[in-house]
Amino acid sequence: MALIVQKYGGTSVGSLDRIRNVAARLKKTRDEGNQVVAVVSAMSGVTDGLLKMAHELTSQPSERELDVLVSTGEQQSIALVAMALQDIGVPAASITGRQAGIYTKGSHTRGRIADIDPSMMNAFLAEGKTLVVAGFQGVTPEGMIHTLGRGGSDLTAIAIAAAIKADVCQILTDVDGVYTCDPRIVPNARKLPEISYDEMLEMASSGSKVMQSRSVEFAKKYGVVFEVRSSLNSNPGTLVLEEHPAMENVVIRGISIERSQSRVTVTGIPDEPGMSAAILGALAEAEINLDMIISNIANDGYARHSFTMHSNDLGKAQAALKPVLEKLSSNAKIETESGIAKLSAVGIGMRSHSGVAATMFKALGDAGINIGMISTSEIKIAVTVDERSIEEAARAVHDAFHLDKEPV
Repeated sequence: MALIVQKYGGTSVGSLDRIRNVAARLKKTRDEGNQVVAVVSAMSGVTDGLLKMAHELTSQPSERELDVLVSTGEQQSIALVAMALQDIGVPAASITGRQAGIYTKGSHTRGRIADIDPSMMNAFLAEGKTLVVAGFQGVTPEGMIHTLGRGGSDLTAIAIAAAIKADVCQILTDVDGVYTCDPRIVPNARKLPEISYDEMLEMASSGSKVMQSRSVEFAKKYGVVFEVRSSLNSNPGTLVLEEHPAMENVVIRGISIERSQSRVTVTGIPDEPGMSAAILGALAEAEINLDMIISNIANDGYARHSFTMHSNDLGKAQAALKPVLEKLSSNAKIETESGIAKLSAVGIGMRSHSGVAATMFKALGDAGINIGMISTSEIKIAVTVDERSIEEAARAVHDAFHLDKEPV
């Protein structure tokens, strides 16, 4: 008997018929002799509908009350899934994040899991029940309802799998695995049978919408092997696991893109210790996530810092930087650029193969696509390009590395 955690996203429980399908799938897994814990998101569209109501009521809804409001979406879906299971003869119980012992910290609407007490979950499992747990939510030490932000249900599933020592964690969604690139952009993209935690992390942080990076980080930290697969069929998905030597034979595992990026460049900063800390500290205090960061010294002897962020944060970044720059230098200026996108090539094989950047840049050059900023890590090369060219860029680089073909 295996203990299996299965996560179902909003699309998978988006209607009563789909909820019945989820219940049937859970019953099949149980009938095969397994214990099952299902982690469920709100029905597709419900969270957006709740947020819309809140913003129609007030222009600045309290984040604490938003947490209370949107957490009801998952409570609705877990109750319906549990009822559907009971209707087909499966003993089941639904529990909220609080009842599941998920303790959180951080700001409202973007909490982080601090600890899990699996006592209630283990008690229900010992009674032979199939558990249906609300994803995306937990409770603060003070007893306040706390939501986990984007990708919160994936994080919940992986954290629960670690806490109850599950044998398998399956992330069931409307895609049937991780592809070499988004198939909607690159039609000949290929599904990957496996990918390492580090590669998945880089792809997630570079725009892949299959998983959020913090879920992958949690899985890597606690050694949770998980599979991304479709909830609509029984096809094998993509295993995400610790890397093994054979993985390095594949130079590039995949291409990811991230749209709606903006660049901020700060010029006229004295080349002195502490300047970068003051600038980046102001952005951190405003809770702005930076991506690519490049610093250099201009011909006039002043430092120059450039960084990218999501376009939604551009106004907030300018507001956060203005008072800081006024204190640092009378020559400081802020330059901004919107309408850019990021293209990343990811693969642990870069560690042992040369010429990856040359191949990538030649492919982009041959396609007539100009490169802006360049950033590298041990297993990733990322560039910014005009957002209007991002899909053509992805296809060009995907073809250059022959990612449509099975590795030899």
